[in-house]
Amino acid sequence: MAGKSRIVPSRAIEKTYIEQLSARRNSSELVYLAAVDEVGRGALAGPVSVGIAVVTNETSDSFPAGLRDSKQLTAAAREALFEPCSQWVRAWAVGSAQPSEINDYGIIAALRIAAARAVEKIENQEIRIDAVLLDGSHNWWSPAGLFELAADGKALCENLPQPPDIEVQTVVKGDAQCAAVAAASVFAKVQRDAYMVTLADRYPQYHWDRNKGYSSAAHIEALKKYGASSSHRTAWRLPGVS
Repeated sequence: MAGKSRIVPSRAIEKTYIEQLSARRNSSELVYLAAVDEVGRGALAGPVSVGIAVVTNETSDSFPAGLRDSKQLTAAAREALFEPCSQWVRAWAVGSAQPSEINDYGIIAALRIAAARAVEKIENQEIRIDAVLLDGSHNWWSPAGLFELAADGKALCENLPQPPDIEVQTVVKGDAQCAAVAAASVFAKVQRDAYMVTLADRYPQYHWDRNKGYSSAAHIEALKKYGASSSHRTAWRLPGVS
């Protein structure tokens, strides 16, 4: 039986969106589009990270060979693509929200905190993004994403870092379809994985150098034996922890 074919990303969706934005402006100025993906959303420990890859009207169609959704790539392939992707896009950044913030404010607010931190890094490069191409079907970037929170949760989040309230287009499987979103996923995955390997030196019993904070047999067994650490998402129902 033939193996399942994988989607190869292209620039079609992102270029069409940039063209639409440019036409609405009726201006020759560059459009700065932030392609966005997140990693670590379903992990049991460690941060959630948001990657941004900024592309413009002038970004080359010749994106790095082999670029795919980071989940389809080996660790070595992701690391090899990191530098070529950073040279291809106009700018890039990764922002993270820590487990304590996930515990206190919930995962949606944490995604927004991470995104705000990534945007700040982009703005420090003297770039102001015009719109967002967001992986998935849920627009957690926009303020409406907070409506999923309880009223007291929304009140708590009002004083937290927030991403800019700009136009967002969601794309299901954007990290597989869109080259720029795939690049954002590589940036976020490589940086978060590197952080989890470093954190594993502090907490070797959870094997985060291998599982990167996600559920695995060894991770669950360690939770049963040692309980949760300060880097776990203790507001969640962690497997193996009573």
